[in-house]
Amino acid sequence: MILAAGLGTRLRPYTDKMPKALVPVAGEPLLHHVIRRLKAEGFKRLIINIHHFGDQIIDDLAANHNFGLDIRISDERDLLLDTGGGIKHATPLFEPDSPVLVHNVDILSNLDIQALYAAYEQAGDIDAALVVSRRQSPRQLQFAPDSLRLVGWQNTQTGDQRGELGVPLAFAGIHLLSPQLFPLMASMPEKFSIITFYLNICATRQLIGYEQPVFRFMDAGKADQLAEADAFMKSLMAE
Repeated sequence: MILAAGLGTRLRPYTDKMPKALVPVAGEPLLHHVIRRLKAEGFKRLIINIHHFGDQIIDDLAANHNFGLDIRISDERDLLLDTGGGIKHATPLFEPDSPVLVHNVDILSNLDIQALYAAYEQAGDIDAALVVSRRQSPRQLQFAPDSLRLVGWQNTQTGDQRGELGVPLAFAGIHLLSPQLFPLMASMPEKFSIITFYLNICATRQLIGYEQPVFRFMDAGKADQLAEADAFMKSLMAE
């Protein structure tokens, strides 16, 4: 699932006339980069949620013949549901027995997705694998040092904290969810953050941090960083 419904406020003025997903980086919309990457990794079905200028995303996909994939739209044009609510809303579109990779549309990285799946399978009965990295961020997820199981969260600027402290790691906006989690979302409101949901259940469920040894990552969601994002994406494409 590609999360593409956000308002893209950090990308204004570009998003005054288009959705964040269609803002160009290195000559192509962010959405195209993510779709092409997932297609190259062997994905056949993609779910894309839409809200802000959602019609433009539908038209763009049609113009590109859905990139030869089975692409299904999770429509949030009536109400933006946040990351967790968006996943909950889309669950009827998922294969009921398969883990779901969730990828923010504005994330660029060299993540080895096959290695992520292999680690998920090798770990056994876990509920989610969250891609994380050791980088500076005011909001840090906290993981148990021995197992990298999610135990809490902290905002180092405000001092706000939930759960326990542990190894601080920054979430990269990519995660692999077990279908076992979807029934637990039934008790959540219509609109909620996936991180809030993870923190609500982390004391009783196995939510694991996944670190790639050499991880190159960029959040391309800020207007003043688009030139940097262009160069970063070109370097990834050259690898």
